[in-house]
Amino acid sequence: MSVQVSKLSNGMRVVTDRMDTVETVSLGVWVDVGTRHEPAAINGVAHLLEHMAFKGTSRRSALDIANEIEAVGGHLNAYTSREHTAYYAKVLKADVGLAVDILSDILQHSTYDAAELERERTVILQEIGQAQDTPDDIVYDMFQERAFPEQAMGQPVLGRADIIKRLHRDEIEGYQRRNYAAPGMLLSAAGNVTHEQMVALAEKAFTALEPKGAAETQPARYVGGDLREARDLEQVHILLGFPGFAFGERDYYAASVLSTAFGGGMSSRLFQEIREKRGLVYSIYSFSHSYSDGGVFGVYAGTGESEAAELMPVLCDEIVKLADGIDAAELARARAQLKAGLLMSLEGTSARCEQHANHMLVYGKPLDPAELVSNIEAVDEDALRRVARRLIEGTPTLTALGPIDGIEDYQRIVARLRG
Repeated sequence: MSVQVSKLSNGMRVVTDRMDTVETVSLGVWVDVGTRHEPAAINGVAHLLEHMAFKGTSRRSALDIANEIEAVGGHLNAYTSREHTAYYAKVLKADVGLAVDILSDILQHSTYDAAELERERTVILQEIGQAQDTPDDIVYDMFQERAFPEQAMGQPVLGRADIIKRLHRDEIEGYQRRNYAAPGMLLSAAGNVTHEQMVALAEKAFTALEPKGAAETQPARYVGGDLREARDLEQVHILLGFPGFAFGERDYYAASVLSTAFGGGMSSRLFQEIREKRGLVYSIYSFSHSYSDGGVFGVYAGTGESEAAELMPVLCDEIVKLADGIDAAELARARAQLKAGLLMSLEGTSARCEQHANHMLVYGKPLDPAELVSNIEAVDEDALRRVARRLIEGTPTLTALGPIDGIEDYQRIVARLRG
């Protein structure tokens, strides 16, 4: 593997993956804080900070930032998740220095101009409004809130409109100052660049970072339960899930294989039984989402009002059947899907860059693709049965949005899952 790791004098880490056969470089800075590190009173500050980073520094205006990266044909973007925040770019190999300079500038010298803040506040309120008009997104926020109630892990990534309206510049700047510290930040790059080049650029550029941060991570406490909202929609959007698996857990890979076999494609059990054979849904799939100290495993279904009542018993029956295991053909197909997805993604610089960053933040080291493939291949039928039994024994979380009258009550659903 062509991956190298170094630590700068300030504690920031640099990971690179050299790919001499391409002409581009994907690079970015990942910060080990996200929504779960926000006090409830300033929920949404991590996402607002991510937006404000692009709105001007002591050296560049917002227009300068956009002009400089696009003048070389590159692009610049960012995202906020529950545990991390990322700022990333893709450029031609000759323009890596510019990309590092811009990234370091927006992460160390943002000015949080008052006029820009008011404009961006309006933009984020529109983004929240757009999400409210997208029910298959909102039902996930509802699920997270019900699975992890009254804790940071259950807060929406975008924040709440009433909080966004009143967040002050000092609160945004203070959050960055406390949490954007060199030891918790990682520069990742993949493409036609040498490790020595990236380390030299980073050592020169990232000199103004705080030496340590004060991010507090509240342990994730899965609770579960029932949360429904009646809305005048064409479809009912349903999520049924369970406590899942943290990244470092023994059965992390087994949960991924089980999710793929259960609802990971058109050949999966859920798609074949519930959509193809019975016609009860337009969309259905399973998911396994992991965090550093927990996770969730569940099923999303979008169905009609008249089909909702029939759907839930069938879905519960299919979940219960998982404890009996899956056959050899299903296991082989799920393994093949996961391995192919992994290896195909490694053909692109962006996917490699992000994968190495995530592995460094989660495991403290990059993982060799051969090791990942080996972990997938090691999943056997016993592991899948073990995962399925743990899921069924956990307290379910049910969230539903839309014309929900046809969905049976929560306790009846729990009884079906208990057999």
